[in-house]
Amino acid sequence: MALTASTYGKGRVRVMRLARDGDHHTPRELDLKVLMKGVFDRAWTAGDNRACVATDSVKNIVNVTAANNLSAEKEAFVGALASVFLDTYPQVEEIVIEARETRWLRHAFAGEPHGHTFTLDGNGLGFVKLTASRTGSVLKSGLRGYTFMKTTQSGWADFVDDHFRTLPDTTDRIAATSMDATWTWNGIPTDYATANALVLAILIEVFATTYSSSVQDSMYRMGEAVLAAIPEIAEIAFAMPNKHYIPINLSPFGLDNPNAVFLPTDEPHGQIEATIGREG
Repeated sequence: MALTASTYGKGRVRVMRLARDGDHHTPRELDLKVLMKGVFDRAWTAGDNRACVATDSVKNIVNVTAANNLSAEKEAFVGALASVFLDTYPQVEEIVIEARETRWLRHAFAGEPHGHTFTLDGNGLGFVKLTASRTGSVLKSGLRGYTFMKTTQSGWADFVDDHFRTLPDTTDRIAATSMDATWTWNGIPTDYATANALVLAILIEVFATTYSSSVQDSMYRMGEAVLAAIPEIAEIAFAMPNKHYIPINLSPFGLDNPNAVFLPTDEPHGQIEATIGREG
């Protein structure tokens, strides 16, 4: 029998980096999955572990790299981490690193940002993925589970009308989603954190300030706007499941419901996905 694919490494490697500049501290917390591909087939097929790097060593490499890169943003950190593996182990042909970021917001007192007090940003997780080999690399950044909503200026109409359809047309509905967005870099921005913040700001602005004929319609225009504003991004991919707010029928109680009372549900939900890239 042939071993047609294999990879291994360490998952749920959690590390917090705390950069101190006097009383001004900056926490950077990541949950990483690090997977190696290379000359490891005999560990599967012949019980031969001589080429294998212990997964415990993978964890240790993450921690040592963290200690040596306290101030690096997550994109730069995974790059430094990949370099350690490729520079240290000739048997590693490719390294795939995914990291989810727990984002801490600096707290303010009387309008003044505090040096070392933070609250957890509960809306979404930052995301980075690096695939690196000896011939090149692909870096992606993004957000996971970022949830937002607008309560008007959204519709869903003129879709297929057949004997399975039960939904009526609407030109005024709540639009809400828990968005996964992933953008692929084709250049290095002046600052990753600033560029990532700009991506989110653009996505929310387009969604909020323009009429949405569908999630698909908003998604495409959100992607277009990001690519127009940030030349270092090659493409942006979305997964935007609907979080439904269904108007409740109050007529049995002698009441109208002018889009004011809703049943929140996300099971089952519409699942809309697309990638928007540059032409040519």
